[in-house]
Amino acid sequence: MEKDYSILVGGEAGQGSRKAGLLIAKVLNRVGYKIFIYDDYQSLIRGGHNFSKIRASEKDILSHREKIDFLLALNKDTIEKHKKNLDENGVIVYNGDNSSKEKEIGIPAKEIVEKEGGIPIMQNAALVAGFGRVIGIEWETMEEVLKEEFPKKTELNLKIAKRAFNKTGDSPIKIEKLEKEPVPLLTGNEAIALGATKAGLDLYIAYPMTPATSILHYLAAYRKEFDICVCQLENEIAVITAAIGAAYTGAKTMVGTSGGGFALMTEGISLAAQSETPVLIVESQRSGPATGVPTYVEQADLLFVLESGHGDFLRFVAAPGDANEAFLLAGMLLNLSWKYQTPSILLIDKEISESTFCFDKSLVEKVKNEKPLLWDGSGEYKRYKNTKDGISPLAYPGQKNVISKATSYEHDEFGITIEEEEDVIKEMQDKKLRKFKKMREEVDNIEAVKVYGNKNSKTAIIAWGSTKGPAKEAAEKLDIKMIQPIIIQPFPEKQMKEALLGVEKIISIETNALGQMEKVLNCHGIKADERILKYTGRPFVPEEIIKEVRKLGD
Repeated sequence: MEKDYSILVGGEAGQGSRKAGLLIAKVLNRVGYKIFIYDDYQSLIRGGHNFSKIRASEKDILSHREKIDFLLALNKDTIEKHKKNLDENGVIVYNGDNSSKEKEIGIPAKEIVEKEGGIPIMQNAALVAGFGRVIGIEWETMEEVLKEEFPKKTELNLKIAKRAFNKTGDSPIKIEKLEKEPVPLLTGNEAIALGATKAGLDLYIAYPMTPATSILHYLAAYRKEFDICVCQLENEIAVITAAIGAAYTGAKTMVGTSGGGFALMTEGISLAAQSETPVLIVESQRSGPATGVPTYVEQADLLFVLESGHGDFLRFVAAPGDANEAFLLAGMLLNLSWKYQTPSILLIDKEISESTFCFDKSLVEKVKNEKPLLWDGSGEYKRYKNTKDGISPLAYPGQKNVISKATSYEHDEFGITIEEEEDVIKEMQDKKLRKFKKMREEVDNIEAVKVYGNKNSKTAIIAWGSTKGPAKEAAEKLDIKMIQPIIIQPFPEKQMKEALLGVEKIISIETNALGQMEKVLNCHGIKADERILKYTGRPFVPEEIIKEVRKLGD
């Protein structure tokens, strides 16, 4: 029987359910399991209800699932809210005295922490250690993880954890140790930060906006190790304009935001396009419009991102479906922005940003710090030199014999504003169009579309971004094809049509209300026969997709 377990840890905001979930995930990863963590939290600092769902499997996974095997409750409310999803053989572990009820195990965390002189948040250590005993984890493994995760007050946390471990009884479900090495666990935001850094990131600028904020926190925490500069500015208009200014001087720059902040950046994106200034923008979608449901999931910014800014210009837009792709695409887009001197947008969402994935260490060497086309120093420098491929050699302010102009106006090769010279206006537009042609050719040489499941199936589901994980798992169980577009602009029309060869029925699956990817497909002559849409602020789980696809087949 396949080893696949689901654990839900829940409590009020401030009780530390997220930290408890991460501890459990790291323990299970240490004994050989692949991990996925989904975090669900309200826009509150205290109170409400937060929970983490940890899935541990012997196979690769990219999604949580509906049923849970263990319910670890930091408060009574968690049991009431989630017991309906507990498997018939599932076990409830809670903060309290041991229960006489079958399949319920109490861990007196509050009592243990008080006796040891700890503070309330330390009940986490007690509950996680007790839960480890419940599922058959050895104390030595628990101790290793707790020492790593509690660098402050380590001895007190360990003392509390050991006491809880020894006081806890066994359960009917044991999680068997696997003979597999643990792998790194990363959120999508951490993967993006690392991928961009590997590609030569010099500067990250942001205004905090959920769910992109942790990129700012992560890079700020490791700025010395990465040898980068990190800035938090007063708003997103300041962020994008500062980023353009920094890139103009030669700094590889990335910014991060969500939909509302990105809206403020759109005029700046046009400035970057006209001045041919490279910048990478991370846009992490959340439920909208406006503030919407700010800590929940939606894929509803796609059309906005593709058409953001005014005037004719093309940008790179890519949507990763997991942390591995987020790492690779962050590095790739940073390099492509500099190669083609254009803005690029990495489109993710809350599910990618804040979920925790297993990371493939072998990918690290695939991202390089690629250098842009630089001026060789000969002749008079022309910032917008009219070249065969439309890409002008770069030089930066302060270089000898360089006058480097950047302007929001249409301009000649030197960067001098033009208005009356119709032929020069057309000439410079044609220059940029040649660059866009090369961008499309570039996409043809990238794996811009992935195919999973039964590649010979006549039914295909198309899913993008964070919907990849549950859609891939559903397709494999249904024995049908699953197609994932990764690069969305320039659209990989050739690769998509190759992926659809032999397909007679197309089902589009998205977490938005209007089928935005379906509209993009329509623009390229690809028509979906059916659609499955979810817009509750929560991501799909594989069981939902399987059920809906089967309904469509009836």
